[in-house]
Amino acid sequence: MREFNYRAIDAELMTPEIMNLVAALHEHKGRQAQFLAAKADVLEALLRVAKIQSTGASNRIEGIFTSEARLEQLVAHNAEPLTRDEAEIAGYREVLSTIHENYAHIALSPNVILQLHRDLYAFHPLAFAGKYKNQDNVIEEEDESGRRRVRFKALSAFATPQALASLCEAYHSAISEGRIDPLLLIAKFVLDFLCIHPFNDGNGRLSRLLTLLLLYQQGYTVGKYISLEAIIERSKESYYESLRQSSQGWHEVRHSYQPFVAYQLGVLLKAYKDFAARLEPIVVTKLGKADRVREMFARQLGKISKTDIMRCCPDISVTTIEKALADLLREGYIKKVGSGRATAYVRRPI
Repeated sequence: MREFNYRAIDAELMTPEIMNLVAALHEHKGRQAQFLAAKADVLEALLRVAKIQSTGASNRIEGIFTSEARLEQLVAHNAEPLTRDEAEIAGYREVLSTIHENYAHIALSPNVILQLHRDLYAFHPLAFAGKYKNQDNVIEEEDESGRRRVRFKALSAFATPQALASLCEAYHSAISEGRIDPLLLIAKFVLDFLCIHPFNDGNGRLSRLLTLLLLYQQGYTVGKYISLEAIIERSKESYYESLRQSSQGWHEVRHSYQPFVAYQLGVLLKAYKDFAARLEPIVVTKLGKADRVREMFARQLGKISKTDIMRCCPDISVTTIEKALADLLREGYIKKVGSGRATAYVRRPI
């Protein structure tokens, strides 16, 4: 039977890289309340955009797609799913909302995980929804030539229920003891969950939802406002490589958590840096909306499009952004590059 010991301190995780990441995240968590004092309309706009990005990105990682317009409609409950992909997107939206609104009241357990998996398929009920896998599964990958190969053989279907129960118990025991930083425990839990691969389908998406749940419960709520799933999608190759490295030797308990833990902490730190960059101009320097557009060019190198500004500052209207850009062009602070859909702007050399 596969057992998990989360109460032992892993010497391999006590590296300067990981300790620096943990220290930086503690600092950002300490500043989190300051940023959450921002205007309600700003936070609501960030929350709305993050929900769309999280739902779209987590599903696209698994090859589940729809158009951007349909994605926004589905997340806003302004449309009913028309395809199997859209049904799975709508299911993710529901589980994500459940976690956002009820994380403090959801106690991690095998039954809760089964329920979340069932809800993931609420709009496309399948026989395996909310049930452990009924056959052994493997994790495959496809190379550039389209050839598929087995990357990892997950835990057997027979051993899965007991292993997931042992995993949840080990996590709770270590969290309650308080000797090991929760950030490390959460990343280890997610790695082991993925190696168990308890379901016929939906393991990757559910792992990202469980990541949010556990982070929120430990006070790291940045994922509500900055999409962790979108950051993972943009660094998908690194995600899979860290998972590959950390899963080697897992069955024999000879694996190293270090690559996956470092990757997960890096994703969270990137989210906090983005969160701070978006809210510091409002909360700390108290810049107006036009000045926030100018500030983007002051701190970011390279081209910036109107879409980039809208994504970074979802509370600022298109009209205000266009006026700010026109004023900056007239002033000579920025210049236009490209045309049509490729139109962008760069700051002129000082």
